[in-house]
Amino acid sequence: MGNLFDGFAISASGMEAQARRLRHVSENIANADTPGYRRKTIDFRAEIDRASGLARVRTGPVQLDRRELPRVYDPGHALADATGFYDGSTVDLMIEIADAREAGRSYEANLRVFDQTRQMAQGLLELLRR
Repeated sequence: MGNLFDGFAISASGMEAQARRLRHVSENIANADTPGYRRKTIDFRAEIDRASGLARVRTGPVQLDRRELPRVYDPGHALADATGFYDGSTVDLMIEIADAREAGRSYEANLRVFDQTRQMAQGLLELLRR
């Protein structure tokens, strides 16, 4: 029965990681037009829990996009220099939307695994009651 409940922990760690990824994607989208904003990303890692021996999904530290900031020409902008340029953002909305869809689908897949594990545990408990 212990192995059955391990499925809850594994899928929950996946949902938590994807929720964190969605949080960063939404921050990126919200700041797409913020001058000087660098896109945030996170990495996923498999970590072994020493107590249980389970591999779980963990997120690494937030990383900022290291690409050079694009120069935007807008002489009327408050941050424009003498030549009319200012530093734009490294956020590409198409990439962010694709990342959001992927994270949402991964979250849903983990949720389905969680639900299937719950149904199996419920079925097992019903069998044991008989």
